[in-house]
Amino acid sequence: MKRSDIKELHYITHIDNLKSICEHGILCHNRAKKMKFTSVANGEIQERRKKVVIPGGKSKLHSYANLYFNARNPMMFKRKVMHKELCVLQIDCTILDEPNIIISDRNASSGYVLFSPSPSGLKNLDRALIFADDWTDDDPIEYWIRKSTICAEVLVPDYVEPIFIKGLYVSCKDTFQKVKQLLRGSSLAEKIFMNPKLFFREG
Repeated sequence: MKRSDIKELHYITHIDNLKSICEHGILCHNRAKKMKFTSVANGEIQERRKKVVIPGGKSKLHSYANLYFNARNPMMFKRKVMHKELCVLQIDCTILDEPNIIISDRNASSGYVLFSPSPSGLKNLDRALIFADDWTDDDPIEYWIRKSTICAEVLVPDYVEPIFIKGLYVSCKDTFQKVKQLLRGSSLAEKIFMNPKLFFREG
């Protein structure tokens, strides 16, 4: 993947977390668990993620805030029934140039994942698979590759500062109005965009 292929990065969260995120940023798992927040993560996957050690980086994956290149991925698909409670934060891709950023070429808890420093690690990413409309395939091995690759991540030590958040997506008018109220007085209140497709709401 080339740097020019990336317009923004994504972070999936519950809308109840927005006020805290505007104040404190996007926290890594280890920091977030010390605060009141609404998780949308899969417990089984989090158990797997907490055991992952990042080579040459901080000790564990849970010490990093994780961003996606494409939020329209298996995690979002599993949460599509709760789309009215979710939003996707748009993260400025200049964060890729910050110190100690790590790129994973697929889901960071997957087998055979490759961790690389940013931004040089972009060359290890498969653009076509990461930005694909779906990850289905009749071959089970190819399906696994596609499913894990579309979840490639950018790992940020400790937290993502609020200054990198440039806007957010919601799935429908109901959530748009609710989020606009939640963010009243914040600059983000004018940067809310509806993007049903991102939430698997084409119909």
